[in-house]
Amino acid sequence: MTLEKRIAKIFKLDGESWMKHTNPWSIWTRFTTLPFIILAVWSRVWIGWYCLIPIAILVVWIIINPTLFKKPKSIDNWGAEAVLGERYWAERKTFPVPKHHSTPILILTVLQTIGGIVLIIGLWKLEINLTIMGSITAYMAKMWFLDRMVWIFKEMKTHKQHSI
Repeated sequence: MTLEKRIAKIFKLDGESWMKHTNPWSIWTRFTTLPFIILAVWSRVWIGWYCLIPIAILVVWIIINPTLFKKPKSIDNWGAEAVLGERYWAERKTFPVPKHHSTPILILTVLQTIGGIVLIIGLWKLEINLTIMGSITAYMAKMWFLDRMVWIFKEMKTHKQHSI
């Protein structure tokens, strides 16, 4: 089982849930959560341990978000195609994705991880510059990663290799 498939299980993404997650409301409300998480963690300066309340709420939000919204009437948009590309990528052991995507996705995953580590260090040390740099790096790598997922979706759909 791929790491992405394990992550999908955590978020309860299966057949119908993947389609619900293609709803633009699901995609963009989840995607924009990071600044709120940063603010919640940073709020420990002002509210101490009470910062765990908004952090917990945001973690729950991230977990349940993909299943909250209805399946959209159309998946003809960038966000939905990115989600469906992620689904293909998560299922690549069952439905092989063309190999030329592997290296760029690995690089983008490493960049997201580096951005996340820098972000965590910035939050831990309350260093605004590290926090901003980590956020920007993580977000930019994630957007590029999602764009790659759109490419995967379109390529798999065009070649009608498999439908998942």
